[in-house]
Amino acid sequence: MATIAASAGLGAELEAGLETKQDALLSALGELGQVIVAYSGGTDSAYLAWAAGRALGAKAVAITADSASIPASHKRDAEEFAREFGIRHEYVETREFDNPDYVKNAPDRCFHCKDELFHVLERVAGERGIAHIVYGVNVDDLGDYRPGQRAAKLHQVKAPLVYAGLTKAEIRELSRRAGLPTWDRPAAACLSSRIPYGTPVTIQNIRTVEAGEEEIKALGFRQFRTRFHGELVRIEIAPEELPRALDVEMARKLTAIFRRLGYRYVTLDLEGYRQGSLNEVLTVLEG
Repeated sequence: MATIAASAGLGAELEAGLETKQDALLSALGELGQVIVAYSGGTDSAYLAWAAGRALGAKAVAITADSASIPASHKRDAEEFAREFGIRHEYVETREFDNPDYVKNAPDRCFHCKDELFHVLERVAGERGIAHIVYGVNVDDLGDYRPGQRAAKLHQVKAPLVYAGLTKAEIRELSRRAGLPTWDRPAAACLSSRIPYGTPVTIQNIRTVEAGEEEIKALGFRQFRTRFHGELVRIEIAPEELPRALDVEMARKLTAIFRRLGYRYVTLDLEGYRQGSLNEVLTVLEG
């Protein structure tokens, strides 16, 4: 059976260098001595937390933001992963919803979220005498619009996956080899990313998003997003899963779910799921 490396398009040259990159990552983490890992439980941060645990043992602690913008199911998954692999894991409360600059949901919203997280982690690190905070940005992320990276630079948060030159496909393959269940986990993002720029982010509207996405997951869909547009919900489903969503009976189920949640109009995006689709408006405005 072909491995994820082949299916993800990793060439022979990259495949041969995977272990070298992982060794570089483990060495770099080991040299830090003690670290806090900003840990969301997604593929990248889970692999980084696992690698930090291998390199530093109990001197690495994975910390997850206890925020309304992170789905409860993601928190449960993060906890389960940490238990399974013996990773020290804690929560810290973040209060980004108290910040008007976050709530107003301008294109730099992610900066304010990460700024709050890293500020809290800095405080924890200072109290414990831990010199380094690391997070799971990878090489592929460097070409995307991610204001959170500016917050990481401001707080001097390190990016070991970038240092090791690891791409998303390589992280998935190394996770698969290590037996990490997160190796093929669908791309994830905070619930606030479902709200279009300029529409205020509130606890109420992200709870509505979370409830709808949990219902879609229960129907067996794997990669999807629900985009909040006031009375209208725009559902994005991965192209390979779209035919099932277009079935008349499934369409009725989706309509019933979102009508119960208070939406007046339920739409299915015919382009399907694509990461960061709400950033498309930024390209239009810049053009």
